[in-house]
Amino acid sequence: MSGFTAALSLLGVALLGVAGVYGAARALRVSSGPLPAQPFGSGLEPTEHAVSRFHLRWYTVTMLFLAFDMEMVFMYPWTLVVSAMGPGAVIEMFVFLAVLLTGVVYAWREGALRWV
Repeated sequence: MSGFTAALSLLGVALLGVAGVYGAARALRVSSGPLPAQPFGSGLEPTEHAVSRFHLRWYTVTMLFLAFDMEMVFMYPWTLVVSAMGPGAVIEMFVFLAVLLTGVVYAWREGALRWV
């Protein structure tokens, strides 16, 4: 079998596989109609849709959390090598902390930490 024929047969097998997966997904899919709202968790009727939009302040708080989470990811290894690196490592960490603190002050000034 030549290389061209082998490549075409491999392409045909791949296309049949993809078509089979699409066909199985279409045959086994769940109804696409809306699901009825039923009580969840505490037994109360839901007041809004489960995938409703969140208020914008939640995204800001999430970004603050991720910033401080990354701070801990970088500070732990820094504590292990700070004595070997010398004063340059201390200066770099304080610059890093200053950038994070600037972000917190900005979020505080913009009112992202107010819950009223």
